[in-house]
Amino acid sequence: MRVLLDTDVLLDVALRRAAFFEGSAAVMDWAEREPGRAAVAWHSLSNIAYLVRPSARQFIRDLLHFVEVASVSTNEARQALDLAMSDLEDAMQVSAAISFRAAFVVTRNLRHYRRSPITAISPERFVGSVLA
Repeated sequence: MRVLLDTDVLLDVALRRAAFFEGSAAVMDWAEREPGRAAVAWHSLSNIAYLVRPSARQFIRDLLHFVEVASVSTNEARQALDLAMSDLEDAMQVSAAISFRAAFVVTRNLRHYRRSPITAISPERFVGSVLA
């Protein structure tokens, strides 16, 4: 199974967000044990670089040992614009997930993915039911 990790999951781990760390860290642990089965959107890396200072480069460098960057181009950007999703950044995540052939987008922001053609799943549910 292949999944796309939304930026919020990455930030939970990089910033050690107490309320969300455990579930997101469990997803990241799975991704590390299963290299190449998880991907991130290209723009997630710039979001991380902006929000996780000063250790963003090392976090991203470590992440790229086991997580792929979904291949995207102009076609995926156009696809994101055409998705029936109100948040364009989330639509871009979905377009990247489609490109990666992901079964799920792992995110805490389930509400924004209600109209996504790729199923969104919380980190806790992913670990508890999909990986169980």
